[in-house]
Amino acid sequence: MFYEPKNHDHGLAKNPFNSLVIPRPIGWISSVSEAGVFNLAPYSFFNAVCYRPPTVMFAGGAGSSSDRNKDSVRNILATGEFVCNLATWDTRSQMNESSASVASDVDEIALTGLTPVESRLVRAPRIAEAPVHLECRLIKTTDIPGWGEGDEYKVVFGEVVGIHIDDAMITDEGLLDIAKIMPIGRLGYNDYTRVDADSMFTMNRPD
Repeated sequence: MFYEPKNHDHGLAKNPFNSLVIPRPIGWISSVSEAGVFNLAPYSFFNAVCYRPPTVMFAGGAGSSSDRNKDSVRNILATGEFVCNLATWDTRSQMNESSASVASDVDEIALTGLTPVESRLVRAPRIAEAPVHLECRLIKTTDIPGWGEGDEYKVVFGEVVGIHIDDAMITDEGLLDIAKIMPIGRLGYNDYTRVDADSMFTMNRPD
């Protein structure tokens, strides 16, 4: 089949685009408002961008508030800081719960029964139940033009200034035990995947 996304002429039950660029890592972003309210939300338009400096990005769509920003984006624009927490198989239910649309004065960390932990270098909290945390400072945001009203996206770039790794997830050889961490990824629709010992394989790069 062939279709042009702007024409919506795929003829399928759901737009397939979200299920074509897969699996996508989940940026489980924690932030804090100027008033001190914690926010936690998952973003599947997320990835690492570069090594030096280590940089991550996530993209948020339009929010329902007057400024059209999601709470995460508004908080980051105000404070210049956020934390990316690694979403895993063990935290999948809480990750999903934190995607609910709630008022900006609702603390999603408390709502999902998770535990906030103070960060070292930024004000935004970390999630104790996550085995990896990336403390980030805002580099810039980029607006992506949409096709019409409501098609508004803001890409947030953050420099990773501090990294926390649960020591139990590091092997004797000094490598991350990805199979033990069991991170999850987004497949589109309502589908997800996880990385475990059965789904991993190794290939050496050519010289």
